[in-house]
Amino acid sequence: MTMFGRPGCVLRVAIAIPTYQLFDYLPPASVEPEKLRPGARVRVPFGPRTKVGYVVETADRSEYDPQLLRPVAEILDETPLLFPQDLQLLLWAARYYHHPIGEVLQTAFPAPLRHGGKLSAVVAKGLSLTETGAAVDLGRLARSPVQRALLERLRRSDRPLTLAELSSGMEASRLQHGVVRRLLTKGWVRWVDLPKAAAVSDLCGSSGEHPLLNPAQSQAVEAVTRSFGRFACFLLAGVTGSGKTEVYLELIRQVVARGEQALLLVPEISLTPQLETRLRAGIGAPVAVFHSGLSESQRQSAWLGMQKGEVGVLLGTRSAVFTPMRKPGLIVLDEEHDRSYKQQEGFRFSARDVAIMRARLAGVPLVAGSATPSLESLHNVRRGRHHLLRLPARAGNAVEPRYRLLDIRGRKMHDGLSEALLAAMREALAEGGQVLLFLNRRGFAPVLICHHCGWVAQCRRCDASLVLHQREARLRCHHCGVEQALPPGCAVCAQNDLRPLGVGTERIERALQRFFPDTGIARIDRDSTRARHSLERILDEVRRGSVRILLGTQMLAKGHHFPDVTLVGIVDVDAGLYSTDFRAAESTAQLIVQVAGRAGRGERPGTVLLQTRHPTHPLLLCLLREGYRGFAAAELAAREAAGLPPFTFHALWRAESRTMEAAMNFLEKLKQALESEGKEISCLGPAPAPRSRLAGRYRAQLWLRSSRRMALHQALEVGLESMRAGRDRSVRWSLDVDPVDLY
Repeated sequence: MTMFGRPGCVLRVAIAIPTYQLFDYLPPASVEPEKLRPGARVRVPFGPRTKVGYVVETADRSEYDPQLLRPVAEILDETPLLFPQDLQLLLWAARYYHHPIGEVLQTAFPAPLRHGGKLSAVVAKGLSLTETGAAVDLGRLARSPVQRALLERLRRSDRPLTLAELSSGMEASRLQHGVVRRLLTKGWVRWVDLPKAAAVSDLCGSSGEHPLLNPAQSQAVEAVTRSFGRFACFLLAGVTGSGKTEVYLELIRQVVARGEQALLLVPEISLTPQLETRLRAGIGAPVAVFHSGLSESQRQSAWLGMQKGEVGVLLGTRSAVFTPMRKPGLIVLDEEHDRSYKQQEGFRFSARDVAIMRARLAGVPLVAGSATPSLESLHNVRRGRHHLLRLPARAGNAVEPRYRLLDIRGRKMHDGLSEALLAAMREALAEGGQVLLFLNRRGFAPVLICHHCGWVAQCRRCDASLVLHQREARLRCHHCGVEQALPPGCAVCAQNDLRPLGVGTERIERALQRFFPDTGIARIDRDSTRARHSLERILDEVRRGSVRILLGTQMLAKGHHFPDVTLVGIVDVDAGLYSTDFRAAESTAQLIVQVAGRAGRGERPGTVLLQTRHPTHPLLLCLLREGYRGFAAAELAAREAAGLPPFTFHALWRAESRTMEAAMNFLEKLKQALESEGKEISCLGPAPAPRSRLAGRYRAQLWLRSSRRMALHQALEVGLESMRAGRDRSVRWSLDVDPVDLY
């Protein structure tokens, strides 16, 4: 191949488009080439428009004639925003997940920077009293103690105060999300800009008293601290309520004391408020939060704080794993088993696996914690890749809850609730405890059926029933989002005898209001927490005791600490016992244990009731008899015998089109190309996906399996090359490496 150009004058740029190649550009005439380094953003001409690109490497020569190369239109960053190890991580992720490099690099930046925005300093906001607020008679606020406390603090201060300063000693969620808005509306306070130094102090917490660690916690901390400054991967397997968070906090304190940064990842946004409060209360260093529930400016401020080294701790969800760290010291992965760590669309990466690689490249320890570790992590412990740390007992005086199966076969049910469960709830409430009910199905009922002719309300665009939402009088598809008004009668026979079939959280809530009319009840699911800060408000009410019965989906299943919950009821444990997904048993066992772990976390013991029509199911019996460790050992043995992950390596090629025939033909051609080249892989399919129609398009999939990871990736490269050679534009496809969802 002929190479053109003069030394050091070619920039190889990634652009966020669905292509796997880099594009060659010349540097601007006014910029010396040696000043352009990988990791910087540039604006480049691309066709008739300009796009933001990312410099991946510089080259001495180009395979193209330099007369054909166009110069970069603008250098957006004089100093690269990505550090070398960050860029190395992103390039690895693009190779491992076989995803276009430009789209992968784009993932590492907050939206304003993706679009070419300039760097902006963190602007802190402080609250200051207005003249009206300074004149308010505090005696009028006897029924609003938090408002009164806030105004008193502002009156005692000779300067505006940040939220972090105001929330010291108060519940941050109550302060930030309710009181401040009311005081602003009344005109008693106002926001003012603070100097940059205060921007960092606004992120700071106070270094409060450190809780005493028990021997198991201390041993875990000591094991990790011995690995500071080098890579090691630890699996912190602690029973629910064993104090994993205290271990995380102590490790983070020590890392911050070394002048380094820590990254704490959680699977769900709902877990961030309580962790943020604890971090701010005890770390004594700037803490920032990064997740999709924040504004673009908030995410950019957190991102820049870590990149510049001004923030000591970043608490975030999946995408935070790519945030640059100037002085990395520790990565913590809470609830490492959770499927939410796997991105299910676009760039399908696993934040758990990316975090491990990031720790390896940075040379820092990683701690992955869970009460129900994934089988992959337990397998890595067996192979010596992960070091196992155990917290075998609950912290303090709390004890493990006791399980009890409720056989509901032939029993009278009240909207999904058995009389035995209702009686246990009455007893727990009478003794002053709280009750948590779990049902992983939102809406009123999953099916609306005509009792006269059997017609079922189906989504016109998906192979799925429309879910009834009774309160809104709407039918909604939980897959594509289409919805319609509740019909007055059957669409086939016109009879007015439509009945809900099955139960969802909304229906359970209505039944609870009927049986416990004088008891505070709260429902937590995606429907009830749409409003901003509604989740924090509900959780605050639970902790204050005004809510005695808490009902919800898997948003409640992990991480939350409710010390007064003495009874947990799993309304429908059978839903996960029968599935075509080989991971269903693992997921069901994890869900049961995680939900059960919300019971008995305080001084009083807890009870877990599982309603089932299959009380002799092997999974339930094994889990109740031998615990999660026994279940995991049995499941690993079954996986090995069947040649399933983690003993083999898998990828899923999905295709969708307006016809099933087109999707199947596309995958059949792909299979032929793979089988002609790949000697160590097996192809299962193509076949229609378990949910074969979604949002009006037909879906098929091809499942690839190999006993060697390298052989699988070589086959995937062959498949990608074959599609580049002759792509069917009528078919959309995606590649999922290490899939966790087969639907």
